[in-house]
Amino acid sequence: MPDTDRSGMPPAPVPAAATAPGAVAEADEVTDLADESATQARAYVTTVTEIASGSSPDIAMPMLLLATAQLLLAGSRLGAIQDVVLDERFEPDPGPDADVEPLRDNLANLFEGIDDYADLVDPVTQAELTKGSLSNDMTEICLALAHGLSHYDAGRRVEALWWWQFSYLSTWGERAAASLRVLQSILAHLRLDADEDTVADAEFDALHP
Repeated sequence: MPDTDRSGMPPAPVPAAATAPGAVAEADEVTDLADESATQARAYVTTVTEIASGSSPDIAMPMLLLATAQLLLAGSRLGAIQDVVLDERFEPDPGPDADVEPLRDNLANLFEGIDDYADLVDPVTQAELTKGSLSNDMTEICLALAHGLSHYDAGRRVEALWWWQFSYLSTWGERAAASLRVLQSILAHLRLDADEDTVADAEFDALHP
């Protein structure tokens, strides 16, 4: 994958070559945030991959809901800070993107019958209904996070932070927010929708031990 020209993208928080004491402290904060973001990114990718493999079907929905909520918390921090600024105009080549098609297929199997949902093109500028897909959402989120992890694991922590911030605002933040809403709805239906006869039998058993 060739180096990416990011001249049309928003810059990412601290010049990498800062040397003044205040700038050094700020740079340390940025690298700390990169470390924390990497931890959250890795945790999300690991959780989704393990759940998609079918290892824990009984807790799949609660675990995915929790993982997505925690990822969005990390993303909101990236959205709240100033743009991360890098010295280089071109993004270093992190190598080929991961093959996520097996993950997409496993998630589609996991969500069979509940994968598709009603979505909005843009709730602010274009309130037009479209079709969303949980398996596609989670796969694209994992792909974006893994791209940043490639930079991080190569020692380019600020580069990784820039990528996670940019992609949070442009892609995975929106997809994570949409999938969180759907996962919460699915979990609510699983917990609250019950057959009336089943509920009546449970009430009878509770009143007549």
